[in-house]
Amino acid sequence: MSVVEQIKKAAASTITALYQIPVQPADVLVNATKPEFEGDYTVVLFALVKQLKKSPDALGEEIGNALIEKFPALFSSYNIIKGFLNLSVTDAYWFRFLSDQHSNEKFGFNSNTQEKVMVEYSSPNTNKPLHLGHLRNNFLGWSIAEILKATGHTVAKTCIVNDRGVHICKSMIAWQRFANGATPASTGMKGDHFVGDYYVKFNDAYKKEIDELVASGMSKELAEKEAPIMKDTQQMLIDWEAGKPEVMELWRTMNGWVYEGFNQTYQRIGSDFDKTYYESNTYLLGKDLVETGLSKGVFFQKEDGSVWIDLTADGLDEKLVRRKDGTSVYITQDIGLAEQKQKEFNAQQSIYVVGDEQNYHFKVLKLICQKLQLPSADGIYHLSYGMVELPSGKMKSREGTVVDADDLVEEMVNIARQKTEELGKVKDFTAEELKELYDIIGLGALKFFLLRVDPKKKMIFNPEESIDFHGFTGPFIQYTHARIKSILRKNTMDHGPWTMDHSLLKLEKELLLTLEQFPTVLNESASEHDPSKVAIYVFNLAKTFNSFYTEHSIANAEHEEKKRLRLALSQLTAQTLKNGMSVLGIRVPERM
Repeated sequence: MSVVEQIKKAAASTITALYQIPVQPADVLVNATKPEFEGDYTVVLFALVKQLKKSPDALGEEIGNALIEKFPALFSSYNIIKGFLNLSVTDAYWFRFLSDQHSNEKFGFNSNTQEKVMVEYSSPNTNKPLHLGHLRNNFLGWSIAEILKATGHTVAKTCIVNDRGVHICKSMIAWQRFANGATPASTGMKGDHFVGDYYVKFNDAYKKEIDELVASGMSKELAEKEAPIMKDTQQMLIDWEAGKPEVMELWRTMNGWVYEGFNQTYQRIGSDFDKTYYESNTYLLGKDLVETGLSKGVFFQKEDGSVWIDLTADGLDEKLVRRKDGTSVYITQDIGLAEQKQKEFNAQQSIYVVGDEQNYHFKVLKLICQKLQLPSADGIYHLSYGMVELPSGKMKSREGTVVDADDLVEEMVNIARQKTEELGKVKDFTAEELKELYDIIGLGALKFFLLRVDPKKKMIFNPEESIDFHGFTGPFIQYTHARIKSILRKNTMDHGPWTMDHSLLKLEKELLLTLEQFPTVLNESASEHDPSKVAIYVFNLAKTFNSFYTEHSIANAEHEEKKRLRLALSQLTAQTLKNGMSVLGIRVPERM
């Protein structure tokens, strides 16, 4: 139980005993005491002032005295400032916490198995390589899955690949027209980049044909429909749906090239999945659910034969679930896949990591699943995130000006190399060790920068700023970890029994308070589906340690017990930084 939970429990039982009013721990508001006041944690009394019609000072005195009397192992003193009861936690409590936890490699992690959760992320299209937006998606999905695991959930990571449809046929038609039999192997290109180039070539050719038709007197709207390359693409989609052998063969081959490329990128950035679904296998799902919905009166049929759901009572509008020709739409497939995943994994919560342009879609999906009374429909959660932009503006894929994920990773590793060489502290590293170090720093900087922001916010990614060894960055935390590991290598710690005949100094206690909050931060991050809480926490922990280390020597501490305390503090700080960064998918080097 965290110290805040203990304070809430102690305060609730004390208030109940003093005033004969039922108070639950959850009713007690506890904050960290503001730095300008004395104390560690503050109990806010205003709700009680109104209820008991007592002055804040009188209330604070009565509750403070009772807490000190009843819980002497937890509280050492108190003071009252205008309705705020500031409590100081005993040094003995913090010594005990440090003694119990300093060598715990799993500190902060909870192994109690809670509910099953499914996290779906990445969802790439097989007509182009992964880009910067996919990186934010992958890092968010992977990290929220790991944070949920760290807080005791059983997690399944899934991915749905958009491997069919007109956009895939565009790359296929362009390859037929322009490739002359070229392959990734014959050109020395990565498969996803190779196929992506043909998607760009399609758009170039399509524009050219539209311009020619418009020049010959056709309207632009009609030219967009009549352009030969577009007509060929639509025919190819019809042939694919009919299972035409040569079209299926080309489709399988080109998608195979893309998957090889994707797998290299996933391996490089550390993304993995327990199960991958393919839209070509799932696009027919949900058709039977339309019939179920009609029979239950959840859906209704219009005169033209199309099937709809009326969500106007829920503040939305009417939504099409089956076209008049009997074909399904995206929402129908998603309902069907939600049902299938539920049958396979039996998860209580299903998290979809998808950009905020799909907010409406996921509201509709959850509502329909609830109205169809599908199991765990209430557990559908859209982890919506904002667009990532570069300082130069938005990303586009049709014109081939997208920020490619592979290129960006390489650029980050190169910047890591330059910045590290400028610092000149890696003279004794082998070439192999340096290669790994630059990878750890470059990828760490990229992941941290994309995860340190609340997912819902749009963000601008600045590669140079992300590798600043002194800023709100991954490398700053990595450097702090390496610095602590260096201290621990140079100073051995006595593992005999602890004696507590000295008091904690202000910065020692501040570091202990920060460390003790790690499990709580992990739980908040899991319940709010927000990895930025962990990122902000590990940054603040690194800052707190650096402030402490600037003021207090470890090797030349005032006496042996102080040295031992500070080594234990250093050990737990390094472990907590490592554990916090690990759930963000970021490695921390032993030396830098």
